[in-house]
Amino acid sequence: MIGTDRLVLRAPVDADRDAIAAINADPRVGAWLGGVRDRAASDDFVDRIQAQFAQHGFGFYVVERRADRRVIGLTGIWHVPDDNPMVGQVEIGWRYAPDAWGQGYATEAARAALDYGFDLGIDEIIAFTARTNLASQAVMRRLGMTYDPARDFEHPQLTDGDPLRPHVVFAARPKPYPGGEA
Repeated sequence: MIGTDRLVLRAPVDADRDAIAAINADPRVGAWLGGVRDRAASDDFVDRIQAQFAQHGFGFYVVERRADRRVIGLTGIWHVPDDNPMVGQVEIGWRYAPDAWGQGYATEAARAALDYGFDLGIDEIIAFTARTNLASQAVMRRLGMTYDPARDFEHPQLTDGDPLRPHVVFAARPKPYPGGEA
Protein backbone atom coordinates (compact mmCIF):
# COMPACT_ATOMS: atom_id res chain seq x y z
CA MET A 1 0.00 0.00 0.00
CA ILE A 2 1.14 3.53 -0.85
CA GLY A 3 -0.38 6.63 0.69
CA THR A 4 -0.50 10.31 -0.14
CA ASP A 5 -2.30 13.14 1.63
CA ARG A 6 -5.52 12.53 -0.30
CA LEU A 7 -5.17 9.02 -1.69
CA VAL A 8 -4.53 5.37 -0.87
CA LEU A 9 -2.98 3.18 -3.57
CA ARG A 10 -3.40 -0.55 -2.99
CA ALA A 11 -3.46 -3.81 -4.88
CA PRO A 12 -6.87 -4.55 -6.41
CA VAL A 13 -9.06 -7.19 -4.80
CA ASP A 14 -12.06 -8.93 -6.28
CA ALA A 15 -14.41 -6.53 -4.49
CA ASP A 16 -12.96 -3.73 -6.68
CA ARG A 17 -14.05 -5.34 -9.95
CA ASP A 18 -17.39 -3.46 -10.16
CA ALA A 19 -15.74 -0.06 -9.68
CA ILE A 20 -12.98 -0.88 -12.17
CA ALA A 21 -15.52 -2.19 -14.69
CA ALA A 22 -17.50 1.06 -14.39
CA ILE A 23 -14.36 3.10 -15.15
CA ASN A 24 -13.41 0.84 -18.07
CA ALA A 25 -16.96 0.99 -19.50
CA ASP A 26 -17.16 4.79 -19.49
CA PRO A 27 -16.95 6.10 -23.07
CA ARG A 28 -14.95 9.17 -21.92
CA VAL A 29 -12.26 6.84 -20.54
CA GLY A 30 -12.50 4.49 -23.52
CA ALA A 31 -11.99 7.40 -25.89
CA TRP A 32 -8.28 7.35 -24.95
CA LEU A 33 -7.89 3.58 -24.66
CA GLY A 34 -9.12 2.46 -28.06
CA GLY A 35 -12.68 1.90 -26.86
CA VAL A 36 -14.59 0.88 -23.80
CA ARG A 37 -14.00 -2.46 -22.10
CA ASP A 38 -16.90 -4.79 -21.45
CA ARG A 39 -17.07 -6.64 -18.13
CA ALA A 40 -15.13 -9.66 -19.41
CA ALA A 41 -12.31 -7.48 -20.77
CA SER A 42 -12.26 -5.43 -17.57
CA ASP A 43 -12.06 -8.59 -15.45
CA ASP A 44 -9.23 -9.86 -17.68
CA PHE A 45 -7.42 -6.56 -17.04
CA VAL A 46 -7.84 -7.01 -13.28
CA ASP A 47 -6.58 -10.60 -13.59
CA ARG A 48 -3.46 -9.34 -15.40
CA ILE A 49 -2.90 -6.70 -12.71
CA GLN A 50 -3.24 -9.30 -9.94
CA ALA A 51 -0.79 -11.58 -11.79
CA GLN A 52 1.72 -8.72 -11.97
CA PHE A 53 1.43 -8.21 -8.20
CA ALA A 54 1.89 -11.94 -7.60
CA GLN A 55 4.94 -12.12 -9.85
CA HIS A 56 6.64 -8.76 -9.22
CA GLY A 57 5.17 -7.33 -6.03
CA PHE A 58 3.82 -4.28 -7.85
CA GLY A 59 1.32 -3.39 -10.53
CA PHE A 60 -1.53 -0.99 -11.22
CA TYR A 61 -2.91 0.12 -7.89
CA VAL A 62 -6.54 0.86 -7.13
CA VAL A 63 -6.71 4.51 -6.12
CA GLU A 64 -9.09 5.30 -3.26
CA ARG A 65 -9.88 8.82 -2.18
CA ARG A 66 -9.20 9.04 1.58
CA ALA A 67 -12.12 11.42 2.16
CA ASP A 68 -14.80 8.88 1.19
CA ARG A 69 -12.89 5.61 0.46
CA ARG A 70 -14.31 5.66 -3.08
CA VAL A 71 -12.33 3.93 -5.84
CA ILE A 72 -11.70 6.75 -8.31
CA GLY A 73 -9.16 5.12 -10.60
CA LEU A 74 -6.04 3.09 -11.15
CA THR A 75 -2.42 4.22 -11.18
CA GLY A 76 0.72 2.19 -11.03
CA ILE A 77 3.73 0.58 -12.56
CA TRP A 78 3.90 -2.74 -14.32
CA HIS A 79 5.89 -4.67 -16.87
CA VAL A 80 4.71 -3.87 -20.37
CA PRO A 81 2.79 -6.84 -21.82
CA ASP A 82 4.30 -9.02 -24.54
CA ASP A 83 1.94 -7.68 -27.22
CA ASN A 84 3.43 -4.16 -27.06
CA PRO A 85 6.59 -2.77 -28.73
CA MET A 86 7.75 -1.53 -25.31
CA VAL A 87 7.91 -5.09 -23.92
CA GLY A 88 10.63 -5.50 -21.31
CA GLN A 89 10.10 -2.00 -19.92
CA VAL A 90 8.36 -0.92 -16.74
CA GLU A 91 5.48 1.41 -17.52
CA ILE A 92 3.60 3.87 -15.36
CA GLY A 93 0.01 4.51 -16.28
CA TRP A 94 -3.32 5.71 -15.00
CA ARG A 95 -7.03 5.78 -15.71
CA TYR A 96 -9.68 7.56 -13.67
CA ALA A 97 -13.40 8.01 -13.46
CA PRO A 98 -14.21 11.22 -15.35
CA ASP A 99 -15.64 12.91 -12.26
CA ALA A 100 -12.15 12.64 -10.74
CA TRP A 101 -10.42 14.32 -13.71
CA GLY A 102 -8.86 17.74 -13.33
CA GLN A 103 -8.28 17.53 -9.58
CA GLY A 104 -4.62 16.51 -9.56
CA TYR A 105 -5.28 12.92 -8.50
CA ALA A 106 -3.44 11.34 -11.45
CA THR A 107 -0.30 13.40 -10.84
CA GLU A 108 -0.41 12.85 -7.06
CA ALA A 109 -0.85 9.09 -7.34
CA ALA A 110 1.61 8.73 -10.22
CA ARG A 111 4.29 10.66 -8.31
CA ALA A 112 3.90 8.23 -5.39
CA ALA A 113 3.97 5.19 -7.69
CA LEU A 114 7.00 6.50 -9.59
CA ASP A 115 8.91 7.13 -6.36
CA TYR A 116 7.97 3.67 -5.12
CA GLY A 117 9.28 2.10 -8.33
CA PHE A 118 12.58 3.93 -8.00
CA ASP A 119 12.79 2.88 -4.33
CA LEU A 120 12.52 -0.72 -5.60
CA GLY A 121 15.63 -0.13 -7.71
CA ILE A 122 13.95 0.20 -11.10
CA ASP A 123 16.35 2.31 -13.15
CA GLU A 124 13.90 3.61 -15.74
CA ILE A 125 10.13 3.90 -15.93
CA ILE A 126 8.38 4.83 -19.15
CA ALA A 127 4.93 6.15 -19.98
CA PHE A 128 3.21 6.16 -23.33
CA THR A 129 -0.03 7.49 -24.70
CA ALA A 130 -1.67 8.53 -27.92
CA ARG A 131 0.06 11.47 -29.55
CA THR A 132 -3.24 13.37 -29.25
CA ASN A 133 -3.69 12.72 -25.51
CA LEU A 134 -2.31 16.02 -24.30
CA ALA A 135 -3.80 15.66 -20.81
CA SER A 136 -1.80 12.50 -20.10
CA GLN A 137 1.29 14.06 -21.61
CA ALA A 138 0.84 17.01 -19.23
CA VAL A 139 0.83 14.56 -16.29
CA MET A 140 4.02 12.99 -17.63
CA ARG A 141 5.67 16.40 -17.82
CA ARG A 142 4.50 17.32 -14.31
CA LEU A 143 6.17 14.11 -13.11
CA GLY A 144 9.43 15.30 -14.66
CA MET A 145 9.38 12.67 -17.38
CA THR A 146 11.23 13.45 -20.61
CA TYR A 147 9.80 12.97 -24.08
CA ASP A 148 11.84 10.40 -26.03
CA PRO A 149 10.76 10.68 -29.70
CA ALA A 150 13.14 7.90 -30.81
CA ARG A 151 10.88 5.43 -28.98
CA ASP A 152 7.54 6.58 -30.39
CA PHE A 153 5.54 3.75 -31.96
CA GLU A 154 2.32 2.73 -33.66
CA HIS A 155 0.17 0.86 -31.14
CA PRO A 156 -0.32 -2.67 -32.54
CA GLN A 157 -3.75 -3.14 -30.96
CA LEU A 158 -5.16 -0.19 -32.90
CA THR A 159 -5.93 -0.30 -36.62
CA ASP A 160 -4.15 1.66 -39.34
CA GLY A 161 -5.75 5.08 -39.61
CA ASP A 162 -6.99 5.09 -36.00
CA PRO A 163 -6.08 8.56 -34.67
CA LEU A 164 -4.97 6.95 -31.38
CA ARG A 165 -2.49 4.58 -33.05
CA PRO A 166 0.55 6.94 -33.05
CA HIS A 167 1.97 6.83 -29.52
CA VAL A 168 4.55 9.01 -27.81
CA VAL A 169 6.94 7.74 -25.15
CA PHE A 170 8.22 9.57 -22.09
CA ALA A 171 10.85 8.25 -19.66
CA ALA A 172 11.98 8.94 -16.11
CA ARG A 173 15.05 7.87 -14.22
CA PRO A 174 15.73 8.26 -10.51
CA LYS A 175 17.31 11.54 -9.58
CA PRO A 176 20.66 11.29 -7.82
CA TYR A 177 20.77 12.33 -4.22
CA PRO A 178 22.64 15.60 -3.62
CA GLY A 179 26.30 14.88 -3.08
CA GLY A 180 26.03 11.19 -3.85
CA GLU A 181 24.59 8.44 -5.96
CA ALA A 182 20.96 7.53 -6.25
